[in-house]
Parts: sequence; C-alpha cells; structure tokens
Amino acid sequence: MRIAAVQLRSGVDIDANLRAAEALIREAAADGAAFIATPEMTHLMQRSRRQLLASISPQETDTAVQFFAALAAELGVHLLIGSLAILVAAGRAVNRSFLFAPTGDILASYDKIHLFDAVISPQEKWQESRTYDRGKKAVSSPVGGGAILGLSICYDLRFAALYRHYAAAGAHIIAVPAAFTAPTGKAHWETLLRARAIETGSFIIAPAQGGRHEDGRTTYGHSLIIGPWGEVLAQAGHDEPGIVAAQIDLQQVKKARARIPAWNHNPDYSVS
Repeated sequence: MRIAAVQLRSGVDIDANLRAAEALIREAAADGAAFIATPEMTHLMQRSRRQLLASISPQETDTAVQFFAALAAELGVHLLIGSLAILVAAGRAVNRSFLFAPTGDILASYDKIHLFDAVISPQEKWQESRTYDRGKKAVSSPVGGGAILGLSICYDLRFAALYRHYAAAGAHIIAVPAAFTAPTGKAHWETLLRARAIETGSFIIAPAQGGRHEDGRTTYGHSLIIGPWGEVLAQAGHDEPGIVAAQIDLQQVKKARARIPAWNHNPDYSVS
C-alpha cells in the first residue's frame, strides 16, 4: 500500500488554498498513492478569530468539504483532509478531520480533542479553546487494503493515551496532521512522532503546514512517515510545500507488536 503526506503553506484565501492542495493531491495520486493525507487547517490558516469565523461555514454548506469529496471520487483514492475549521454555532467552530472514500463519501470525521492553549513565549500565545469546541471521542476507520486508520490532530500528539487506544482498537496507521509552531516543531516534532510509532507499533503519517504564512505565523513543516519500529520511511526535511510518500506493509505492524508487546500491557500502578 502506497501512502502519501502532503505538505502545505496555506494562507488566508480559501480558493487559493484548495487549488494548492489539489495540485499536490493529484501529484501524489499520479505517483500511485492509494491513501493521501493533508495537514491541519488545509483550507485556511487565519490567526484572526473574527476573520476566521467570518470565512468558515457549517459542514453541510462548506465548499472545501464538497471540493475534496469530488476530488477523492475523481481520483479514486482514500483522502484524509487533515482538518478544516467548521462552524457549529454562532462564534464557535470545531477543528475537524474528514476521511473521504474513493467514492467521495465521508467515511469518518474527527474533532480535535486536545486544544492548544499554551504560552510558547512572551510573543507567541495560543488559546484554541476561545474559538473551538473540543472533540469528545476517538475515531478510527478502514482506509483500504485491510488497514485501519486512527485519527488525531496536531496537539493530540502529546497525549500518549489516545494513541494507545488506537493500537488497542487495531489501528495499523495513525494520522497526525499538524500545524506545529516552529519552536515546538524543532524541539519535539520528530521525537514525539517516533515515540508514538514505537509505543503503539503503528505506522504514523504526519502531513504538516510549513513556513511563513500570510496570517503572520510560522509553522515547522518536516512532514514524516514513520514505520512501526520507529524508523523514518520518508521525510520532507524542510518547510516547503510538497509530498512525501512510502510503500508500507501492514505485516510490519503485526511483527513490531509481537516483538515488543508493551502497547498491550496495562499494569495497575496503584500504591497500597
């Protein structure tokens, strides 16, 4: 099974972002990828809360949802749009992943559970909970070739219990679409991704936003595909738009979990 991660530098123009994502998704499909994943906030990187809320729509009328459904159907691929900002109420949104079947149908959607409320530095502060409602459940889905995909988004990566849940549920691949900040990406991105792969014996696909965006933020890029033994199978190594792809063998998941079954051990740590 060939899989591909699309790296983007989305801006504040939704139509332009859709065209940029489309070009790279088509390139990945032409290269033989049966499963293609894009980053967090594929359709819009807008730091202004007011402008973001004025730009987005409910799922039923969202042009990006319709656009990517049609593209998945045209290309005949499983397509994970890492996330879109979806309006759910006045002044409130969710950060939602969409997994499209090769028919264009939505196989699964996942709302980001762990919201990024953090102070990176005096100059860089984030409070996603001011705009977004948190998701309430983990979501996994078949993704072709007998594979099961577990869904997560960006900051979820720091919460190992979610990934253990996916391994226990039988996931072969776990997606981590992201828009990691440059400082945290440089310090933690690859280390955390490889740790989650090793801990769960899963393939990790991590498509990222990268570079300086129109809204003023800078993201880390360096999209990765990692094997269940923690080995890097493909990596961007930069923050420019592009694709990384790898051929994966689901039997490697079974072998890794048989060699080190720690992912399935749940000891009682209570102290008497």
